Amino acid sequence: MPKYNVIGKPLRRVDGRAKVTGLTKFADDLAMPGMLFMKLLRSTVPHARIRHVDASHAEKIPGVKLVLTGKDFPIPFGILPVSQDEHALCTDKVRFIGDPVAAVIATDELTAFEALDHIHVQYEKLTTIADPADALSIPEPRLHDHGDEGNVHKKVALDFGDVDAGLASSDHVFEDVFFFEGNTHLAIEQHATLAYLDPDGKLVVASSTQTPHYLHRALAKVLEIPPAHIRVIATPNGGGFGGKSDPFNHEIVAARAAMYTGKPVKIALTREEVFYCHRGRHPVLMKLKTGVQNDGKIVAQELQTLLDGGAYGSYGVASTFYTGALQTVTYQIPRYRFRGCRVFTCKPPCGPKRGHGTPQPRFGLEVQIDKICEKLGLDPAQWRIDNAVPPDSLTANWLRINSMGMVKCIQAVVEGSRWNERFRKLGPGRGLGLACSSYLCGAGLPIYWNKLPHSGVQLKLDRSGGVTAFCGATEIGQGSDNVLVACIAEVLGIDPFDIRCITGDTDLTPVDLGSYSSRVTLMMGNAAIQAAERARELIAEAVSEKLKLPRVRLVFADRRVFDAENPQVGVKFAEAVQLAEAKFGTLGTVGSYSPPAEPGQFKGAGVGPSPAYSYSAAVVEVEVDPATGWLRVPKIWIAHDIGISINPVLARGQVEGSVYMGLGEALMEEQAYRRLPKKLSDANVHKFPSLLEYKSPGTMDMPEIETYLIEEPDKNGPFGAKEVGQGPLLPIMPAVANAVYDAVRVRVDEIPVTPEKILKALKDKARRFGPKAFPTIAWPEPLVVPPPWEGGDGKAINEKPRKRDQVAGIPVAPPVDTLKGGPQS
Repeated sequence: MPKYNVIGKPLRRVDGRAKVTGLTKFADDLAMPGMLFMKLLRSTVPHARIRHVDASHAEKIPGVKLVLTGKDFPIPFGILPVSQDEHALCTDKVRFIGDPVAAVIATDELTAFEALDHIHVQYEKLTTIADPADALSIPEPRLHDHGDEGNVHKKVALDFGDVDAGLASSDHVFEDVFFFEGNTHLAIEQHATLAYLDPDGKLVVASSTQTPHYLHRALAKVLEIPPAHIRVIATPNGGGFGGKSDPFNHEIVAARAAMYTGKPVKIALTREEVFYCHRGRHPVLMKLKTGVQNDGKIVAQELQTLLDGGAYGSYGVASTFYTGALQTVTYQIPRYRFRGCRVFTCKPPCGPKRGHGTPQPRFGLEVQIDKICEKLGLDPAQWRIDNAVPPDSLTANWLRINSMGMVKCIQAVVEGSRWNERFRKLGPGRGLGLACSSYLCGAGLPIYWNKLPHSGVQLKLDRSGGVTAFCGATEIGQGSDNVLVACIAEVLGIDPFDIRCITGDTDLTPVDLGSYSSRVTLMMGNAAIQAAERARELIAEAVSEKLKLPRVRLVFADRRVFDAENPQVGVKFAEAVQLAEAKFGTLGTVGSYSPPAEPGQFKGAGVGPSPAYSYSAAVVEVEVDPATGWLRVPKIWIAHDIGISINPVLARGQVEGSVYMGLGEALMEEQAYRRLPKKLSDANVHKFPSLLEYKSPGTMDMPEIETYLIEEPDKNGPFGAKEVGQGPLLPIMPAVANAVYDAVRVRVDEIPVTPEKILKALKDKARRFGPKAFPTIAWPEPLVVPPPWEGGDGKAINEKPRKRDQVAGIPVAPPVDTLKGGPQS
């Protein structure tokens, strides 16, 4: 592995000094002279027509400057082009308790809050679509006119190979139903926005957002302003985890209020309102059916998922595909069938939370693998090693695998936990569980399909030797600014402290699509390297003339440009920049990145492809009291295939943060609702809209964590790097469930795994707690796509050609035995 001067070094955070001294300005820290404050009136009923909104009394209260209602926002918006179904304030209907109906803008926050009580809304209550069962059985009233049918938002049906024949030929067929309860992000920082007009009269929106580019797009659409007249500033983020990656109502309403009043308008949501914004983990019911040979090799697999999407589309179409897309990228599955259905219900909308759509089916898969190994007498760790997807291959559903470090991850946690000595040998009440996972390093397509770059970086080189880097990427606490400066510093041979980075500002920076899908390190990093290499070429040409040396002999390091064969001959970096500026004029370069085209060419192939995939493995140790069901986790071993670690300290922090969040989901977190069957129109009251009631692990709940960073460089990553922000979360939940089985021999096929569920499983004859059945769903005619090893070209055989160019041409080898009696791999 090459030796680097900056990459791989445990350097301090670029923003560390400002954060620890309190100088960092988060969105709620912002203030301006003459600033007004905004509060939103939210629906108190889950589903109703809005018959009348009377704000006349509120408008007369001293200090109230403006009241806005749905009539001020006739144009809908949404993050996906296929689900533009939200209004900044509800125009005709409310669809969940907490849906915003009106806004008060006043001279102080208390006046705005009190004025909400003086707005009178007349509702005509409608039947509440309380859960997926209602959505499937009650087509009217529809929550939305768009969607596949009734209250079904999206149905997906994909076949890759002859799954029925595969299952029929299998020696064993395992069928399970799993449930993963929804949960929310619980970022420390609540959503906040400040909107104002700059001295030129142009709109500025500073907000705690993960996606300034898409917020910019939504503002231009809803407010009908030329995009060039809008500036979005993504302020430093006190945590996002996907919860701030949609454009939100309050951001758009504050912008309109600033335009109407000519004053700065600020809103900071309460913690309860953040629960209403949600966009967190979908509750997902899953049915997983897997056929295997006697040696455990998978012959075919079928997955069905039912997603409770809440009241709006959000990322839901993508979420539906994601519950099936990444099932194939860890273990060899030669034939695969996926059916997915997302429904609308009268709850806060679900969207992307750390791992977006993949933790739920990963939980089901990893627990079922444990069951398969138990039934066949196989070691779960060795099974995963033996059946791992090989590097440089294509999966059945046409996902390209490059580097693949999962086997090394498994080996690391097996050795660290002494798995071979301790698994199934710890005695009653103690157990070990193992699970693996994979995740994206950036999506293969932008949300709005186009051929534009996904990330851009612009450099300005100063005569002093300083460099300013401009990039639209958003720092949400993950350390992306460090990645930016590290990549540039490594290429130019300067200290990261010599670089000033300006990020997340749509006026000042090139477009980056946002901090989601673990895309920033790979995509922004590659763009930064390209911009830095172009600057290095200009500098090298000027220095080579000065030193009368060929450019290939020049080395950039230690703030110097010097001769590789005679290091004493050279110039300081600042002088080198001056030489280049004298030769070429003012120095500035740009870099950009677009991912390679995905090989699949069928409808839906755009969800799942990634320039690279990261891999993780975890072993969890548990202690279970069989008398009470109380569950404790004393230690976790986690290994993550990071490609190469750009900053190991920050990477370990991301891994351990994922473990913390995964443990919370595994043991206690749930965004749940009360259903009142005797009064259906008032159902779906949020059970836990506060930190007092929504349970999340505290400091004393955290176990000892042993972290292994597995470096398996990927050709598509910057210096070989892959993601670390989301992947390590995924194996924690199934590893906990598998460990519980080792401890007390009961299966809890549902997340979270709580003491009461363990107790019920201990009393159950089947020694199991979990859902009993999956509903019958009328699936659409599937798209049939031959797997690559069956001579397919990535196209569905029963689909019209797609409208955009794609490239396949990937060498393919069958992953495992085909149908019994057929050719071998």
